[in-house]
Amino acid sequence: MRDGRARRAAPALSRERESDVSAVRQAQPRGRKSFYRGGEGMLTWVLHRVSGVALFGFLFVHVLDTSLVVVSPGLYNGVIELYHAPIVKLMEMGLVGAVLYHGLNGLRITLVDFWSKGAARNKMMMRVQTVVFVVLLLGALIPMTAQLIDEIQRNGII
Repeated sequence: MRDGRARRAAPALSRERESDVSAVRQAQPRGRKSFYRGGEGMLTWVLHRVSGVALFGFLFVHVLDTSLVVVSPGLYNGVIELYHAPIVKLMEMGLVGAVLYHGLNGLRITLVDFWSKGAARNKMMMRVQTVVFVVLLLGALIPMTAQLIDEIQRNGII
């Protein structure tokens, strides 16, 4: 009572609310500040953000290198020659994976949001998304890898 007013006691939590809070505290390991525990939902969230950032980075570089045509056609040709390096071909394979994953995960997220049964079937859709992703990625990477190996052998790198 510093200022002369009586302090009011904080309202007591209802028994249900109190048990909810204690259940969360017990389920959460000590020292952990987040409710997230990983799992496939957290993994898809992280991969969606990482693939989105990678695609944004690619688009940024693509716009920059394409703009070189206007500024300096010779420099543009030099940059295009760099794109034939094996390390860039490997990055291209990663780009294909990022595009496929980001697109398929975006479709799944859209179904979860706008389909009445989407949330209930989310885990099943994650599994289907993973199978479709692997099949499409293998279908794309097999010929890309064969082309990369052929190019490496032709240039005598190995």
